[in-house]
Parts: sequence; C-alpha cells; structure tokens
Amino acid sequence: MRDRATLEIPAGLEEEYYQINPDILQSFNKLRPPLNIYRFLENVSRITPYYKVGDRLSKEQAQELADLVAEGVIFVSRADHAVYVKHISYQLDLVLLDKHLTESEIADIFQIALTRRMEAFFDQPVRLVYDKVREDVLVLTEYVWEDFHRTRALAKRLHTTHSLANHAVNCGLLGLHLFLAGQSDGFRDQKNARHILDRSLLGIFLHDLGMTRVPAMIRDKTKPLLPDEMQKIKGHTMAGYEMLTRIDIKFSEMERCVSEHHERLDCSGYPQKIGVGTISELGLLTGVVDSFCAMITKRPYAPAMEQLAAAKKLYEDAKRYPADVVKRLIALLASGK
Repeated sequence: MRDRATLEIPAGLEEEYYQINPDILQSFNKLRPPLNIYRFLENVSRITPYYKVGDRLSKEQAQELADLVAEGVIFVSRADHAVYVKHISYQLDLVLLDKHLTESEIADIFQIALTRRMEAFFDQPVRLVYDKVREDVLVLTEYVWEDFHRTRALAKRLHTTHSLANHAVNCGLLGLHLFLAGQSDGFRDQKNARHILDRSLLGIFLHDLGMTRVPAMIRDKTKPLLPDEMQKIKGHTMAGYEMLTRIDIKFSEMERCVSEHHERLDCSGYPQKIGVGTISELGLLTGVVDSFCAMITKRPYAPAMEQLAAAKKLYEDAKRYPADVVKRLIALLASGK
C-alpha cells in the first residue's frame, strides 16, 4: 500500500477538494456516506467520481473505500462545504484530526456546533447537557492552544441576529480572542494556564445562564420594560449564579463571568454595584463582550449597530468599560478592514 505522504497531489487540487482521512471516514455512515466522494487516479493525475450521495455501498465497496482512504486517494468536494461542515460539527473533535480544513472552515464548524450545543443547554440547563457543552468548549481550547492566532478567524464568525444561544456563542468566540490577546507571552508556561483558559471560556459562554429564568415575552419585549419586568432582567445575574450551584459548578472563573458581567467600573452596574479594584478582570472582559455582542445583533427592540461604531461607543464610555479590553476589540476590528 502506498504511503499517503509520498502521493504526488497536483497543485491546486486541495483548493477544490478535501482529502479524507480514516478518522473522518469512520464518522460517516459506513454504507451511505453523507456526500459525494471522489477518487484521485494517480496514473492520469485527475479526480473521478467514486460514490454519489444517495447510493448504497456494498460491504465489499465499503472495505475498498477504507483501503483507498488509507492510501490517501479519496476526496470530497469543497463545493459540498456546507454538508461537510455540518457533519463534522456533530463530532467536533474531528477538527483536530483533519489537517486539510482551513482556519476559516474550522471557524464555521465551531460556530455551528457550539450554537447547537448552547441551544440544547439553554433549553435544558442541567448537568448532563452542560457536560456536552464542556466537551465541545475543551475541543475549542485545544484547537487554539496550538496557535493563539487562530482566534482571529473564530472571532469573525459572529451571528447577526440575537437569541440566547447566538449571543452566548458570539461572546464566547469574541471573548476567547480578547482573553488570549490580553495575556503575556509566557501565559502558556504559567501553572494551570490551560485550566484557567478552559474555565474562563466556559464562564464567558455561560455568562447569561440566568436569562433562561426570564420569560421570553420580557426578553423580547419591544416596548419599554415595566419596573417589575426590569427587576426580573436585573435578577438574571444572581439567578445564573444560583443555577451554577445547582448544576454543581464551583469554579471561580465561571462564577465571576456570571455574576459580574453587568458590573461597571464606576459602580453604576448591578447587582452588587461594585467598581474598579473589586470587579475581576474576567468580569470586566465579559461585560465588554456582552455589551458589544448585544449591540451588533438585530434584536426585537433594537437594530444592529455597525461593529466598529459599537466598539467606539464602548471606548467613549471609559468610566464604565475598561479601555484596555476595548482597545483590543478595536484592534481586532481594524485588522479586518
């Protein structure tokens, strides 16, 4: 059997096709793969159809396909990107194995997978579902741990419409970049650095957990809130904190994100009205991404703001928001222009 590393793939081929590895193949339905499959014929240096979606492979063909994948001659078309991305999003750890995906494609996969996971958790915020969220977030931190620059593509995969799940994912992906961009060069070498990153990112994703206790009719109300309705909104931070306890999550990083993301430097926030020197850096960062991600999405009661305009508005409100975090945000947005 030919070593796939010695196979001569024509230049430009992988711009049009993904090369499938055995781990990816095993995630497919064995007899009915979910998308069209192509074989590379080395003797003529071209791609030819091998399997058409909707057909059924025999056991013998399935074994032949596995052998060909091991040889490195099986591909799927990047034209089927949407199908491939959705498929891998159900087994997120596959992004760590497929070396042929681009950073942009991987960012798509994380956004889809984590949004679906957060929808399930907010619908049923119990320990069993949280554990699934944690598994996927740890895949994300494993992915960026190899190269912190990977957070840039992720931070640009933000939903444009608001929902609890969309907001959580927007905050998580953006917060991941801002968190790592604020660390020193020696962060990886610090004791428990990886655990700190894991727990901090989980906290950012779950910061609005308490909003699941606020009726949707209040969350999505288009008219000004009544005093009692506003109290229910403001109560979501402590409701989330209590929910962490019930789910048996006791990490301080997560507690800070949930309880402090509406506190402000000038003590004008809630629920504790604490200020500079008392709010944790993680709480301040979560407050920035929470406000920014709310501002840039279309909500029932407000249109979406342009991203750079939203960031500048936060920067101008330096009495309430930390300038260093907002500067990191503006730098990210400016780099994409």
